[in-house]
Amino acid sequence: MAEPGTLILIMAAAVVAPLLAHGLGRRVRVPLVIFEIVLGILIGPDVLGLAHPGQVIDVLSDLGLCMLIFLAGYEIQFAAIRGDTLRRSCWSWGVTLLLGLGVALAMTGLDFSRSVIIGTALTSTAVGAVLPILRDNGDLQGRFGTVTMAFGALGEFGPIIAMSVLLSGRDPGTATVILVAFAAITAAAVYWALRPRPAWFSQVIRTTLHTSGQFAVRFVMLLLVSMLALSQAFGLDVLLGAFAAGLLTRLVLHGAVPESSEEVLAKVEAMGFGFLVPLFYIVTGIEFDLASLLDGGRYLLLLPVFLLLFLVVRGLPAYVLAPRDLTPLSRRALSLYTSTCLPLVVAITTIGLDDGALGKGEAAALVGAAMISVLVFPLLGMGVRAREQKKQPQLTGASEAESW
Repeated sequence: MAEPGTLILIMAAAVVAPLLAHGLGRRVRVPLVIFEIVLGILIGPDVLGLAHPGQVIDVLSDLGLCMLIFLAGYEIQFAAIRGDTLRRSCWSWGVTLLLGLGVALAMTGLDFSRSVIIGTALTSTAVGAVLPILRDNGDLQGRFGTVTMAFGALGEFGPIIAMSVLLSGRDPGTATVILVAFAAITAAAVYWALRPRPAWFSQVIRTTLHTSGQFAVRFVMLLLVSMLALSQAFGLDVLLGAFAAGLLTRLVLHGAVPESSEEVLAKVEAMGFGFLVPLFYIVTGIEFDLASLLDGGRYLLLLPVFLLLFLVVRGLPAYVLAPRDLTPLSRRALSLYTSTCLPLVVAITTIGLDDGALGKGEAAALVGAAMISVLVFPLLGMGVRAREQKKQPQLTGASEAESW
């Protein structure tokens, strides 16, 4: 099918996906991204053969990936993560990275480029998939929610940094210096963002919020494009620029127009989750190498191996290094939630495929395992939390009885 027809099919799939998620949600919660990727596989070359990517669609898909990482950067509130929790989450992710790279080097026969792709993919966490579950269960504002978001934030921020250093084509020392220079410029931008905005700035945002001017949305897009250009000028991955733009946008909006920041974000999210992000996921499904998995060879065997590695590489360090005040059941739930991944796995494997560092079969096994993790691990985590919440009243009652 020609590219315009493929684009129509992609947008039709984007419309059908939330309908399926809503209908099935009455019985079991399935993340929307699963339906988007599966519908992409269905209309793609390996099943119905109706949709094929082209130049325009590839550009839109890349924009969708940048928007996804931008929104992830906006979502993370590093100001709420500090002290012992921050230190433990950093140590946990550092151990995870060493484990991931070590396992990947052993799997690939010391192929460094492939090992970086696979190793960093094993270190990611899908905060976007975990956050709604924490919110719905009433855990988001409690101690468990704070710890989970801290460990999850490093699972989104860390892999992007690792990719920028290890896959830049430079030696790690030079790449680190360049990354520090990029961080210094970003820190200067953060300092600027934290300064009080002039009165006219807030006034223009408010007066154009519901007009064709849309100053705030245009300003956010300028921040995003500027950070993408800056990261590209430094030879870093554009995902780092997108993530930094998300952090800056939160600081600017909450500082200038706190009463309107959520409404501005809603407009940006509508653009992202209404068009660009689903297009990226559906194109990922179209390019998904289903044939390699269905052949029943090595790549199909890799799928459960990667699923187990998500738990071992990402979940085990989180369990061991979790704050001491968490109960064993809470630590187990934390390990399951932090092992949940998909968006960054898709992003990292896409980069690996584009660079020729990763084969389609390995990418399909990684993405397939990540899809299963999003379906299974949160459900197991909710079950563990439910068991703990049932025990808490009993423990409280027992302690009260002992006090009498």
